[in-house]
Amino acid sequence: MKYIRTQKPKRVKSQIPLRLNLLFFFVFLLLAALVAQLAYLQIFNGEKFRTEVDRTDQTLVTGAVPRGLIFDSQGRPLVTNQANNAITYTKSMGVTAASMRAVADKLVTYITVDTDNLQPRDYADYYLSDSDASDAVIQKIPDAATKYKNDTGKLYTAQTEYVEKHMPTFTAKQKQSVALYKIMNGATSLTTVYLKNTGLTEKELALVGEHLTEMPGVNLGTDWERHYPNGASMTSIIGTVSSEKSGLPSDGLTGYLANGYARNDRVGISYLEKAYENVLKGAKSRTQVEIGSDNEIINSVQKFKGQQGANLTLTIDSAYQQKVEAILKKTFASAVSDGEAANADGAYAVAMNPSTGAVLAIAGEAQNTKSHKVSDDALGVLNRAFAMGSAVKPAMILGALQDGVISVSDNTIADTPIYLPATPVKKSVYPVGTFSSLNAASALEVSSNIYMMHLAMREANAKYSPKVSMTMDSDIFDKMRRYFAEFGLGLTTGIDLPGEISGLQGATTLNGQLAVGSALDLSYGNYDTYTLMQMAQYVSAVANNGYRMKPYIVQSISQTANNGKATATTNVTTPTILGKIPNIQAQIDLVKQGMWQVVHGTNGWTTATSLNTLNPGVAGKTGTAQTFTRADPEDSTSKLLETTTLSFVGFAPATNPQIAIAVVFPNLEADTDGNYAQVVAKQMFSDYYKMNDVKADKNYTPHQVKLKN
Repeated sequence: MKYIRTQKPKRVKSQIPLRLNLLFFFVFLLLAALVAQLAYLQIFNGEKFRTEVDRTDQTLVTGAVPRGLIFDSQGRPLVTNQANNAITYTKSMGVTAASMRAVADKLVTYITVDTDNLQPRDYADYYLSDSDASDAVIQKIPDAATKYKNDTGKLYTAQTEYVEKHMPTFTAKQKQSVALYKIMNGATSLTTVYLKNTGLTEKELALVGEHLTEMPGVNLGTDWERHYPNGASMTSIIGTVSSEKSGLPSDGLTGYLANGYARNDRVGISYLEKAYENVLKGAKSRTQVEIGSDNEIINSVQKFKGQQGANLTLTIDSAYQQKVEAILKKTFASAVSDGEAANADGAYAVAMNPSTGAVLAIAGEAQNTKSHKVSDDALGVLNRAFAMGSAVKPAMILGALQDGVISVSDNTIADTPIYLPATPVKKSVYPVGTFSSLNAASALEVSSNIYMMHLAMREANAKYSPKVSMTMDSDIFDKMRRYFAEFGLGLTTGIDLPGEISGLQGATTLNGQLAVGSALDLSYGNYDTYTLMQMAQYVSAVANNGYRMKPYIVQSISQTANNGKATATTNVTTPTILGKIPNIQAQIDLVKQGMWQVVHGTNGWTTATSLNTLNPGVAGKTGTAQTFTRADPEDSTSKLLETTTLSFVGFAPATNPQIAIAVVFPNLEADTDGNYAQVVAKQMFSDYYKMNDVKADKNYTPHQVKLKN
């Protein structure tokens, strides 16, 4: 029997395609690479990456220091710093809105803060700092949420607008939290701001101190504010400093930031505080701050304690300044009570050392002619200009002497009034025919307008026929103004205060023709306008025999050490000569003689005899200008009112000048017979004599017509 072997069944071949095998192979390779990379990171570079995780950054944080102090010429403090306890907040990098809100909510359980200046946006910011509240608002504005889902800024704006329209109710405590949150939120990273720096009680201070660890960023500190021991005296000269709340002024913000200021820094915003900002601000403290990987401050080390700002010592004696202010206030009040000052701008006075340019006193009273409220306006001495009248006549004569139209030995001119067509007679205040002729000194004594007009006519090569016509060289305005400018009239003086103006020049033509009548008015101070500081600079140039000095208020700069002790003076102002008038001494002496006769002359028309009792004797020149002002100064279309401006310039002692002064009372009543400028001037000289121990002249005679040099 034959057996048939049964065949084994064929083995089924794998159905896994080649492509899948390749995929598995690649997965294997990727897993191997991943394992290798993990091994590389953990075994070979584990320490490096652990260090990176624990890495900290270092940055430098600056802190404010007290501003420099300001003293008068005798070392009396005019501006000091008053230290106040304060609660501060330093904003960490990456701090969240929620954490700031939590700090604010915690802090209001210990202190109270002002909420008067909160705006609807402030409340909205605080409300949205809660993430749940923010999400709920987003649900209320689905269209905006969809539209601005990729623009967080616009989405947040939409949220705040919604909250402002549907403002929730806030409790008193919550409002205070809003106020604190506003300050925190507005601070830049690593900047310290004040949460409360005034009215902080001992209890509040203690409570906050006990819970500092519970409020990240909050600390106890000290704030400084300006203090004025002399009260309001001179504050308009000293200027003001911005508050921590207002911070840097908007004008010049870019420049401040470029120079290292923080937005909440306090800076001088007017006058001396602004002009000397770089000196007064000091050097900020510098603290090296270490920031962890979570952007929290983990350590800080003070590298530089900071340096208080440098101190200013002024040229002004505050005791003398107060006397000048007092006599100016009293005399202007007298003009008001006399019914002479209803439309007056106010009154101004300045005194300076004619040899150096140092300002000895500066005072001003400004009157609102609608409300008749009077306020301090010392800066009006350099930022307001008036027609000063005959007070400029010494400069006119010195210019004529330079021009050669008169000389020291030949300066007598017929006192003949000027008759122009269709114009009232141009004459002096005294009746026509009072004098047949006058020399230069006598013309100053009686304040002859006629004499000055004839000088202008000679300088202009005028051709004149009474009541018919007058022609002049076309450059007469330029010529007279050039002579006046040698004394600083019509130019800024260069004083170390901002805001000075140069005054206004009147038109040189009328209906296309040279304004010859106005040229005559210019010759005796009844046309162009000048500041009182210019007048003081000008009379000082006469007093010191021809040197135009640059006025200054800051005498020196010194530094205070961190221990509060004064250190050496770092800078002393050196007197600056801006120019020398080209008159010879004999010509200057001639004008000085005339100014002496203004006070000591015996003629019935001598203009300043009220000052001839001062001993030693003074020299000066009065001024009366016919001026105009608006019935309503704020309305350029209101009625023009005719007024009178009274002025005075002078120096003393006449033979050895130590002080030069200028006074003006602008826009008094047109028919005023007041003597206000001379009243102020006399008291200013008298007080200076007493306070500086100026010895009387034993040989002095009130009516001593000849000046004794």
